[in-house]
Amino acid sequence: MLKYVKIGDIWKQQYGQKIYKLSLSTGCTCPNRDGTKGSGGCIYCSNQGSGDFAQSHTQGILQQIENAKKLVNKKGAQKYIAYFQSFSNTYASVNYLEPIFTQAIKHPDVVELYIATRCDCINSDILGMLSRLQQIKPVTVELGLQTIHPQSLIQLNCCYTLKEFETALNALHARGVRTVIHAIMGLPWESERQMLETIKYIGKSGANGIKIHMLHVLRGTPLGNMYTKQPFPLLTEDEYIHLLGKALQLLPPNMEIHRLTGDGAKKDLIAPLWTANKRQVLNHINNYLKNL
Repeated sequence: MLKYVKIGDIWKQQYGQKIYKLSLSTGCTCPNRDGTKGSGGCIYCSNQGSGDFAQSHTQGILQQIENAKKLVNKKGAQKYIAYFQSFSNTYASVNYLEPIFTQAIKHPDVVELYIATRCDCINSDILGMLSRLQQIKPVTVELGLQTIHPQSLIQLNCCYTLKEFETALNALHARGVRTVIHAIMGLPWESERQMLETIKYIGKSGANGIKIHMLHVLRGTPLGNMYTKQPFPLLTEDEYIHLLGKALQLLPPNMEIHRLTGDGAKKDLIAPLWTANKRQVLNHINNYLKNL
């Protein structure tokens, strides 16, 4: 049986109960959406900046927290992660961001702060802010890498380089900030070897955790438009699960696994449709890993 470290188990052991994420928003955009480095965003990214389930930034952060709590309280939730997921949540001035993050992390029901962003949205001011926030409660930064292959980054319109990613990651680690790295498997122009090279790289990066996603094709994205005009091959569920098994074996045994499959908004999902039933996919993954 292939065993791996589930982040949910770590939280439960650490806090004595199941911890739930509250999807919140700073209202930030991205440098490859506003024309600073590019436009249109990464070709797979939805109009919500991959934060399809996040609260609206038009509300104050405390109201966002209360609204998000209502969505998970039926599960018996009592303690939460304040998770800023949509777009690049360090792509603004510290004067704007720090009051938002401070209110969130000081909330009595919040145990940790998670901030999703891009590698090119980390600077000295942001690092200073993160250091101050860490004095209050634990802080984790999620960085989208997706792939280590330069041509793939260009085709995805990510508008950052692997060198920029490494610079940001090293700077975060130098400040003692925990990191989680995102990777996409199933890019149609990448080979299995290339996909596994990305996973192996993340395993050696010093990051605390990893999120592995199957490529989603969503309506309203450049990738969705490409697929609609000329469909391209995507991994089947079995192919993805077998590849995932190989990927997990390349990671350090203590690396936290934050996600094994993604679940984009079903109303926008074009392909692959098998990803829509996340619970079923996770059951199939766990059954497969039991035999490794």
